[in-house]
Amino acid sequence: MKTIPKTMTGACLPGNGTVAFKTYKIPPLKHGEVLLKIKASTICGSDIRCIYHEHLGKGPEGYQPGTIAGHEPCGQVIATGKGMRRFKEGDRVIVYHISGCGLCNDCRRGYMISCTSETFRRAYGWQRNGGMAPYMVAEEKDLVALPDALTYADGAQVACGFGTVYEGIQKIGVSGNDAVLITGLGPVGLAAAMICRAMGASCVIGVEALPERIRIAKRLILRKRSRVKLFDHVLKANADNVDAIKALTDGQGCEKAVECSAHPDARLTAVQAARKWGKIVLIGEGGLMSPEFAPSRDIIHDQKMIVGSWVTNLCQMEDLVERLVRWDIHPADLITHRFALEQAPEAYALMSSGKCGKVAVCFDEERNGQMF
Repeated sequence: MKTIPKTMTGACLPGNGTVAFKTYKIPPLKHGEVLLKIKASTICGSDIRCIYHEHLGKGPEGYQPGTIAGHEPCGQVIATGKGMRRFKEGDRVIVYHISGCGLCNDCRRGYMISCTSETFRRAYGWQRNGGMAPYMVAEEKDLVALPDALTYADGAQVACGFGTVYEGIQKIGVSGNDAVLITGLGPVGLAAAMICRAMGASCVIGVEALPERIRIAKRLILRKRSRVKLFDHVLKANADNVDAIKALTDGQGCEKAVECSAHPDARLTAVQAARKWGKIVLIGEGGLMSPEFAPSRDIIHDQKMIVGSWVTNLCQMEDLVERLVRWDIHPADLITHRFALEQAPEAYALMSSGKCGKVAVCFDEERNGQMF
């Protein structure tokens, strides 16, 4: 058995655009718990929106000050409590980032994100310690096996970002019949493009405002040794986007649209650039619909469908990791910057700037690559 220290250094978010380091005890394991050696912990946009700048969440869903951040963790089981039923020491695992009560209707569906228990619903990195530390305690019921063909950096993104995107795309369905529009090309939008392309989308069009993200989107490919780009066209966000998208799709618009930015104008573009009978999924959180949105004109008369999608369930996460291996694609290819834990302040600042793809804090073998 590996020697486990009694304390560790972890990163938390005070809510004023900074990162703080504190010393935390590594607690004894309770029934059904595991201790993970964290290998990769990626930064989610919700960390920036709701914790890094200011603590926006309220009540049971609010960030508890001093909690170790990081709700996209992936690591290896190095110790187990009593009562384990599936996982054991040495297993490579992804952590579903919400630990629910397990008994409410939503938990029984696998959607712990929607757990209704104010007592037992606790999110890793929000109300219980997350992955921005060398070690992390998790409940066995929250774990998903990480296939050997995927890296820990792949798995970390499945914990939230890729899982969230996969759920939304499953709701609208994407195939080789579809031209797909993706608005907002941050990490979530890039993940959407990778999954849509792997599912056979015949044309993928992206819309983004930031020049740095446009450059990243234009150069990304589906998989190494492949010439298949994630995007057929990447457009700078402006008032002419709808006309440009229709011009690229024989005047019809896209069969499917995935909105990842939460910007009112982008949401309107996603709706208006979808063709008749098209389907739109809203994934980006926050903000409002554009005041120019007219339901009769933009949705009802053209028989379009809008669905919302929030995170995913355990079953979909397990399906996703299987398909990532089958498709031979790697979420880690979207990581543009890797940092060590002591560089977490730079990592969060970069993610906040938006001038990047996915940002990861890495440990051990996952530190190899582009470190800043």
